[in-house]
Amino acid sequence: MKGIILAGGTGSRLFPITKSISKQLLPVYNKPLIYYPISILMLAGIKEILIITTPRDKESFKDLLGDGVNLGIKFYYKTQETPKGLADAFIVGKDFIKNDSVCLVLGDNFIYGGGLQNKLSKIIKDVETKNISYVIGYEVDNPKEFGIAEINKSGNIISIEEKPQNPRSNLAIIGLYFYPNDVINKALKVQPSERGEIEITSINQMYLKSNRLKLEKLSRGYVWFDTGNSEDLLKAGEFVRILEQRTGLGIAVLEEIAIRMGYIKAQEIKQQISNQSSKYYQYLNNWIDDYWK
Repeated sequence: MKGIILAGGTGSRLFPITKSISKQLLPVYNKPLIYYPISILMLAGIKEILIITTPRDKESFKDLLGDGVNLGIKFYYKTQETPKGLADAFIVGKDFIKNDSVCLVLGDNFIYGGGLQNKLSKIIKDVETKNISYVIGYEVDNPKEFGIAEINKSGNIISIEEKPQNPRSNLAIIGLYFYPNDVINKALKVQPSERGEIEITSINQMYLKSNRLKLEKLSRGYVWFDTGNSEDLLKAGEFVRILEQRTGLGIAVLEEIAIRMGYIKAQEIKQQISNQSSKYYQYLNNWIDDYWK
C-alpha cells in the first residue's frame, strides 16, 4: 500500500496565519503539523508517501522532509493548482499509486491512541486481501460540519451524508481513508458537486453501494483533532505537550518510528542528529542511548 498526504488548500479557516505559510507547516507543540499524518502512515508500514500541495508550498515541504532517505522511506511531491476536492488526490496521484492500494490522510489530521498500529495493520490486510475499502469514524459534537456515517447494530454502514443539516448520527468520517486500486477509476467517474469539488463522499457511496465499504470506529481511548481550525490546533499542541512531559515519551517523532519499524538503524539516525541541540533531538538522542542499552 502507498500513502498520500493531502497538504494543499488555502487554510482559510486559519487566516491570517496561513496567508504566507501552509497550515501543515504550522507547529503542533514541538514539531510541524505534517509530522503527525506522516507518523500514521509510517506506523501503518507505508514507506512510499506522496505529498500533494500547492505550487507555493512545494519547496517548503521538500526543504523540511527531503526525499525521505534519512528515515528509510521515500517522499514524492506533486502540486494541485487549485483545491478540487479530496478525491482529486487519486487523480493527481494516479501515476504514483500505479497498481497498488492506497491510504489517503489529510495533512491536518491528528490521531493518537493505544493500539493504533495494530488497528492500521488489520485494515490494510483487509483492503489488500478482501478488495474492500475502509473509513475511520469518530463521534463528534458538531456533526453538521463533517461527512457523517449512519451504522446499524452490527457496526455496518447504512448511509453516508456530507455535512447534513439533519444528521442521522454524530459519527464523523475523519480524514483517513483506505482503498483498493480501483479507487482511481472511481475518482475519474465522479462528477463535481455544487461546490465544484470531486467529493470523497461520492467515492465512499460507490463502495457502499457495492457492499465494499467498512467503518472502523475509534473508541473512547483515542484522541482526534481537526487541526484546520485555530482552537483544535491549540488543543492538539497542548495535548502533545502534556503527554510528552508527563510520560517522557515522544509523539510523532519520525526518526524514532523509523527505528522501531526497522526502516533505518539507530546509529544512522544518531549520526544524522549529532550536531542538533533542540529538545526534539535531545529527546531522540537520549531515547536511542536508552533503547540500545
